[in-house]
Amino acid sequence: MNKPADIELPELTDADLAEPLTYGVEAFISREYAALEKELLWPRVWQMAGRVEDIPEVGQFFTYNICDDSIIVVRTAPDTIKAFHNVCAHRGRQLIDTPDDVNSVRGTRNKFVCAFHGWTYDLDGRNIYVHDAQDWKGALTPERTCLSEVRCETWGGWVYINMDPNAEPLRDFLEPAARILDYYEFDKMRYKWRQWCIFPCNWKTAIEAFMEPYHVAATHSQLLKYGDYYAYSKPYGYHSVSGFDERDPAHKTAHSTGVTRAGRKDVDPRISTYELIRENYETVNFSCATETLLNAARRLVDELPPGTPADKVMAHLMASAKADDAKRGVIWPEIPPEIMAEAGLAWSLFPNQTILQGVTFALCYRTRPYGDDPDKCIFESYALERFPPGEEPKTEWVYAEPTAEKWGSVLAQDFSNMPYVQKGMKSRGFRGALPNPHQEQKITNFHRHLAKFMGRGMPRKLEG
Repeated sequence: MNKPADIELPELTDADLAEPLTYGVEAFISREYAALEKELLWPRVWQMAGRVEDIPEVGQFFTYNICDDSIIVVRTAPDTIKAFHNVCAHRGRQLIDTPDDVNSVRGTRNKFVCAFHGWTYDLDGRNIYVHDAQDWKGALTPERTCLSEVRCETWGGWVYINMDPNAEPLRDFLEPAARILDYYEFDKMRYKWRQWCIFPCNWKTAIEAFMEPYHVAATHSQLLKYGDYYAYSKPYGYHSVSGFDERDPAHKTAHSTGVTRAGRKDVDPRISTYELIRENYETVNFSCATETLLNAARRLVDELPPGTPADKVMAHLMASAKADDAKRGVIWPEIPPEIMAEAGLAWSLFPNQTILQGVTFALCYRTRPYGDDPDKCIFESYALERFPPGEEPKTEWVYAEPTAEKWGSVLAQDFSNMPYVQKGMKSRGFRGALPNPHQEQKITNFHRHLAKFMGRGMPRKLEG
């Protein structure tokens, strides 16, 4: 297999992403490409491995698996989290068994012991026991017998790893998205639920289904009764944001709840606001809002007179919900209006993390390759929320078949597209993707940066 090296690719600027572009299907269907990702992408990029709340106590750990690499993320001290390759230095046995049918292994250890020959490591990765060590005649130095450490840093309550010791700091990698998203204080949110499944499409096919709202009109057509869903998306370095535009003065957007709503003149905003929040809450697995917001929205018709304009309705809703949450010990972050506007509806953090954020909640997705098969992936979704201190639910990763019963009807609608996109890209009649230059820049920005890692596949301009 030829490994791309020092290949010069055409440069695409942010402005170029607003022009008609196309790209091919190799990244989605080629086994060779999937194999190269193991060498060129995953060992060299920051990727979210889990949440800090997964390991609150010293000795608690979880595993993160990506392709052939398994990583142990462990709290080694009250204020320190480290990561190591999950492999014994002796003969390569995994220290923590990671079956294919388990998303992540969690537990508590005061040391890691290899089940094969008993070699033992402390929480900092130092080898503290080798059976019959004298047989090696002094050749077993600490450097040869310790665990292989992996770069590990945190942001927003998430733990990120990078297998490249020379990688840029995580904060540099996340900017400028982190500057905006810091205001949401994700580190103060906790899991509400978390689910995963093995899905019949490439990991990129799956994550791209959640990169743009351009599909709302066709895939989630039941939402059209609440207004217009004309979308925008734009790049922020490696990362991208999307939201909803104003087509004309009659269509306004409100980002306050985290569920962007396109207004209409012919509906009562007191009623439509409640109905849209209820629709999203109930059909997106109780995650695209909170009970506090839903209850405050339900009271709008009683607390505001008919004819109240949409902006006044939203202001009242947010003030009412904020006061309700304060009474139960949930304090909202202070997010300036200009940051709220810039934050849009949803963020794609390169390469495989999606965050749909609200003031007190977030719906998140992550996808990863499944084995060597470019036609399968691990799909994960979880909800975060601010809870009163000590009232956060106890959660574990749950395997759930991709049905409306398990995931909610909106996600099931998304699932209904993904395997058939994967199949369709293999057609001899498919000439290459034609992403929307305004509404799907998140996707072309993703492929622009993916191409830089992979040395191939840069989107190219369409000739008029």
